[in-house]
Amino acid sequence: MPDTTLPEALGELAALEDPKMRAANEKRGDDHGINLSRMRAVAKKIKTDQPLAQELWGTGETAARLLALLICRPRDFTADELDAMLRETRPPKVNDWFVNYVAKKTPLAEEMRLRWFDDADPTVAAAAWSLTTERVVKSPDGLDLPHLLDLIERDMKDAPSRLQWSMNETLANIGIHHPPLRARALEIGERLQVLADYPTPPGCTSPFAPLWIGEIVRRREG
Repeated sequence: MPDTTLPEALGELAALEDPKMRAANEKRGDDHGINLSRMRAVAKKIKTDQPLAQELWGTGETAARLLALLICRPRDFTADELDAMLRETRPPKVNDWFVNYVAKKTPLAEEMRLRWFDDADPTVAAAAWSLTTERVVKSPDGLDLPHLLDLIERDMKDAPSRLQWSMNETLANIGIHHPPLRARALEIGERLQVLADYPTPPGCTSPFAPLWIGEIVRRREG
């Protein structure tokens, strides 16, 4: 779909709308009715198109914004654009895709992590913790990991759900990837009991940090 126009892209999305899927998605806070595999197929046809992505984002519609995140070029956004976009990502799937497909891919990731880390908006702070987890796993040099554990120990128990989830990811990955801090990470997780009762399907790894750490370490280290 070379040179796809905004009306054409919106028409493609409208054709995929399924009332039953919308009802299911709305239970999770996502106000759209499109099968995401089909949306990805539309994005694959369009390919990368930054101007169209910005137009789609500007509609404010959840489905259009999801498509925008699939076809955008993360390095083309300025820091202020990234900040403004994040603050508009209230639907869970839009937030998830923005953090994973844009915030983690931009060359400004570390700048944004620092900018967002102490933000009063828990959605913004959660994105910073997700970027922190990325560094914990891939480039921990320069991070004060014991201090991160201090913050998690102090704040995670009472944090709003999205922020709590992101802090818990950092906790688990410190325990998994940094053996000298594993015992402390496990102790914090056991004491706080965050996500201990999270429903986990058979065969999946629990997000409860002690179980998560134990399972992944077992797979990695035997």
